[in-house]
Amino acid sequence: MQLLVFSYICFMKHLKPLMFVGTCSDAGKSIINTAFCRILKQDGYLPAPFKAQNMSLNSYPTPEGGEIGRAQVVQAEAAGVIPHTDMNPVLLKPTNNKSSQVILNGKPMGNLSAVDYFGDHLRKGELFEAALAAFKRLDAAYNPVVLEGAGSISEINLRDRDITNMRMAMAVGAATYLVADIDRGGVFGSVYGTIQLLRPEERALIKGIIINKFRGDIRLFETGKQLMEELTGIPVTGIIPYFTDIRIEEEDSVALDSKRRQANGNRINVAIVHLRRLSNFTDFNVLEMDPRFHTYFTDQPDEIEKADIVVLPGTKNTLGDLQDIRSNGIASAIVKAYKAGKKVIGICGGYQMMGMQVEDPQHLEGSIPLLSGLGLLPMRTVIESEKVIRQTRFRFLDKADLCNGYEIHMGKTSLIDKEADSPLVVMEDGRTDGYLVDNRCWGSYMHGILDNPAVLDYLAEGLVKEDASLFNYAEFKEKQYDKLADHVRAHVDMDAIYRSLTE
Repeated sequence: MQLLVFSYICFMKHLKPLMFVGTCSDAGKSIINTAFCRILKQDGYLPAPFKAQNMSLNSYPTPEGGEIGRAQVVQAEAAGVIPHTDMNPVLLKPTNNKSSQVILNGKPMGNLSAVDYFGDHLRKGELFEAALAAFKRLDAAYNPVVLEGAGSISEINLRDRDITNMRMAMAVGAATYLVADIDRGGVFGSVYGTIQLLRPEERALIKGIIINKFRGDIRLFETGKQLMEELTGIPVTGIIPYFTDIRIEEEDSVALDSKRRQANGNRINVAIVHLRRLSNFTDFNVLEMDPRFHTYFTDQPDEIEKADIVVLPGTKNTLGDLQDIRSNGIASAIVKAYKAGKKVIGICGGYQMMGMQVEDPQHLEGSIPLLSGLGLLPMRTVIESEKVIRQTRFRFLDKADLCNGYEIHMGKTSLIDKEADSPLVVMEDGRTDGYLVDNRCWGSYMHGILDNPAVLDYLAEGLVKEDASLFNYAEFKEKQYDKLADHVRAHVDMDAIYRSLTE
């Protein structure tokens, strides 16, 4: 494989790194990076994504057993390459408002407060050097590397601790494009102010401005485009219209705010419990795409009562979120839903909560040593320091097809004494996972379990309210990447971008 990649790079002209940075968070850097990963693939190159540091509770295990942010996995899918820890060497997974678990090169370093992280590890430069080494490995194997910045590049108070934005752009000589969100307003101030706050050597790297999320007739912004170019001295390379018909996995949990919908009578209603520390909400993207289901995130007991299916998702703090749902009425609403004939399933932390009790004897998650679970599964969970990170192939119940999933958890779940085992899945190596009470109640550690057609059909069994063809999520995602690439390609100056990558 390495020989093939080397031969490929020798054949194709090696392009400079391409980087997208932002005037603010949620400007659309991730989606534009994804688009260019697919565009470059379509044009015959072998791109790979890279984000030096990511903060997210949505993560994924790479084939070598490391952990990276889901956004880089999506970008790797768009590029048609296998995800690797080098694509996201530093991942921060918040455990509470003041600290995060730090993942370095795919492996946990431990939990650090913001003060410790910024004070010690960033000042020492070890994380930047690790990130730069990861980039260099990618740059030797792919063509080109497509980098993504984080948040705003004009946070000058963080300049000496930056490992993700202009410091990285300068270190690798990236052709850098500034992405601005016009939909939130103030685009001239945000673009001009961002550029003016850069040092001259940083400003020299900005090859163009991309105006994102434009609503209306682009021709009406022609004067605005000219004014912005006059003000900044930098060309506006693209104006990308706002879209709602292209479905790409979203990185940030802020996206959940738009998913706080209510039950709908025309399809199978799936209520996903909106936990305070919810992680890997991308487990449920497939439910939003499949026309059989109507999915909504909720923390309201009355909305849970309206659902046909209730899902307890993963969490970065099982005991903390379990305590929350026991005190706000969600836990009792879930139990009532099952007794009323509804389906209830749990994934990862949700699976742990559905058992008889959850224990944290080492106080790895906080000060709570033990809590009673929902009592729906005859299981007991003990939170342990060793983190399980692995991709898995398995068979679901008695289904013949092999399924794909992955595990990321820090707990061990076992049967209460004398209870009969009733595993949900059997893995290729003979291990089992999960517990099946009946077709209305089950849980599993397996993230991505719903992406498998056999599991999705089992979930819908007996509840289908309208005639719907079977849904292939993998094919759907490929079409969406192509639609995204076509949309972005049509609204940016591709000739100018390629010139910046070869000059």
